[in-house]
Amino acid sequence: MTPPNYFDFVDYPAIRDAYPIGDAFLSTYKGMSRDELRARQEAQFTRIMPFAWKVPFYQRHWGKEGIEPGDIRGLDDIIKLPVYSKSDLMASVEQHPPIGDFHGLDAYPEDQRPPLIFQTTSGTTGKPQPLVFGPKSREVQSLLLGRLYALQGITNRDVIHSVYGHGMVNGGHYVREAINHWVGAQMLTAGTGVETRSANQVSLMHAFGATAIVGFGDFIKRLAEVAREQGLEPGKDIPVRVISGHMGAESRASMSEAWGGAEVFDWYGVGDTGCIAGEGPDQSGLHIQEDAQFLELLDVDTGDPAGPGDMGDMVCTCLFKDDVFPIIRFQTHDVSREIAGENPIGLPFRRLEGFLGRSDNMVKLRGINIYPQGIGALVSAEFPAALGEYVCRVRRQDGRDEMTVVVEATDQQEGLADAMEAHLRTRLGVGISVALVGPGETAADTGIETRQKPIRLIDDR
Repeated sequence: MTPPNYFDFVDYPAIRDAYPIGDAFLSTYKGMSRDELRARQEAQFTRIMPFAWKVPFYQRHWGKEGIEPGDIRGLDDIIKLPVYSKSDLMASVEQHPPIGDFHGLDAYPEDQRPPLIFQTTSGTTGKPQPLVFGPKSREVQSLLLGRLYALQGITNRDVIHSVYGHGMVNGGHYVREAINHWVGAQMLTAGTGVETRSANQVSLMHAFGATAIVGFGDFIKRLAEVAREQGLEPGKDIPVRVISGHMGAESRASMSEAWGGAEVFDWYGVGDTGCIAGEGPDQSGLHIQEDAQFLELLDVDTGDPAGPGDMGDMVCTCLFKDDVFPIIRFQTHDVSREIAGENPIGLPFRRLEGFLGRSDNMVKLRGINIYPQGIGALVSAEFPAALGEYVCRVRRQDGRDEMTVVVEATDQQEGLADAMEAHLRTRLGVGISVALVGPGETAADTGIETRQKPIRLIDDR
């Protein structure tokens, strides 16, 4: 008997019906009430929970709190479940090598197990974590990103240049699948500067007429500089019209200017969950894909729900992962805040401000929480001389913690550092020193040419 393959486990018509894409996405959700959306979420949640209860990781994690299956009847009860984070998953891997006991494959009869798609995290915050997917959840994850690309105006006529990393890291492969399976565009899988040198990437984009770039904003901005060094004009010689990725310290205006007026869109997700939220044509915040993701914002210090407009840790429950590795209340330690008001394009979805930093990379200065990943955007948005490249250094001095932000700037005119310090003090409520350096002088510390996610905090305490 021939064992089942990947495609035997994927019902594509059912996936498209449950998670519409393109015009069908807008026609399905425009004008839908929050109550109707909640009913859809509840139906999915009640489907994933029975599978999750079969997973040893959750039996152990929830059992420690004395929780039994009958205690969780719907999403209103989800706050009874403890959150978990990468450290819990890595402990599972340590106790049950090589991929832990959170995958749920043992819940299937031996001859009915779905094929396992195996990747890892990038290891930015420590040892790489195993990421496992079943065919169905993998395709839904890819569809959700393809849906956002379509909402941002990317089509099958585009030539898309990707600077996401490959190897064992999930990002590049999952983005490639989203584009190949659900967008249908031609794709240039260049990867990071280590995989394909920056100069070669620029030549590749020029030769194939790249019209879109996807990836991390830091490196995308750097490629514009390399193009000009080679005598090419971004937006003209390389006809990029749209950029979609993770902007970090880069402001929309500076990124667009660097690439000749291209439209710039931000989106957010993590390796475990896939795409959670992203900008649409309104560019008024990141629309949470609430038909597939149930997202909570929790106060960083107390773990209680964050108040309106307050920053909080993003805790995600994937409503579609009912085949392999169910994700119930995953504490990402990524920080954001919700945007108040009606959704401007008529969707029933809430909106996020975007990625504002990591709570496990947070520095507390005189009682105020400072997120290094968010500082670059504060400086770049206010001071055109700032190039968007920076690194924060923290040291212990005279019995208290002090932070210095080393900022790359096009010039170091007198008073500029003082003005930046005053701006940060006003915005953050605490004094932070600024040191100005020339273009490229933070690269050795940030690793921008070699890392998918540049280092933004150096702790010298």
